[in-house]
Amino acid sequence: MLVSAKEMLTKAKAGKYAVGQFNINNLEWTKSILLTAEELKSPVILGVSEGAGKYMTGYKTVSAMVSAMVEELGITVPVALHLDHGSYEGAKACIEAGFSSIMFDGSHYPIDENIAKTKELVAICEEKGISLEAEVGSIGGEEDGVVGKGECADPDECKMVADLGVTMLAAGIGNIHGKYPENWEGLSFETLDAIQAKTGDMPLVLHGGTGIPEDMIKKAISLGVAKINVNTECQLAFQEATRKYIEDGKDLEGKGFDPRKLLAPGAEAIKATVKEKMELFGSVGKA
Repeated sequence: MLVSAKEMLTKAKAGKYAVGQFNINNLEWTKSILLTAEELKSPVILGVSEGAGKYMTGYKTVSAMVSAMVEELGITVPVALHLDHGSYEGAKACIEAGFSSIMFDGSHYPIDENIAKTKELVAICEEKGISLEAEVGSIGGEEDGVVGKGECADPDECKMVADLGVTMLAAGIGNIHGKYPENWEGLSFETLDAIQAKTGDMPLVLHGGTGIPEDMIKKAISLGVAKINVNTECQLAFQEATRKYIEDGKDLEGKGFDPRKLLAPGAEAIKATVKEKMELFGSVGKA
């Protein structure tokens, strides 16, 4: 049974830890993340980008697979299925498909339009018991082909959006998606502090969790970040383990070409990465 992310994030914010959002790309990804969350008794958010949703043939397929997997694997920890960086149309499609959490990224609209569209989605999500994440100020790095440098959000705009009744808020604090460049200036804790001061109990979301040093992650959590998104790191771990399997010639031994065998080392590597992150975020044993 999928749940909204509201309760898990409210608890995380109050308890000064963060829940990880781990993006899924296929069955192996989903299975690895769910099994790790269950093993560590940690709540978890499965993120699905619009591109990954399309790759998995559509949101209904994703929703059906995740719901069935939670049941078949006997998962007892809270699991939210969340649309990551959703467009307005994508958000509506995922609500229809049975997702339990939605991110509407209206950060590229003028603030008035972002607010109008967010308001409409707040009403729909409230009625259906779905959590809603909004974004203010673009997150840097490459996101759907748009490369940004990691801007900082305006705390007053953050308050305007938070006051609409969204569940959680993603605000740019110098973070970016993907690998961080050599000359990255780090997170702006000043901005984060100012945003938290204006948004109070609202759980804040940190996008681009890959490559942010551990001490910065811990400091961000102490300043109100209750949800951290991880994607690239799992992809890199999967790639490295798969490359090693093939370079070692394992795919040529016996039935090593069987996709179940070929993908197994990568799936184990994802589990290890997720475990490391859950321990860092402090969500272990919090389910």
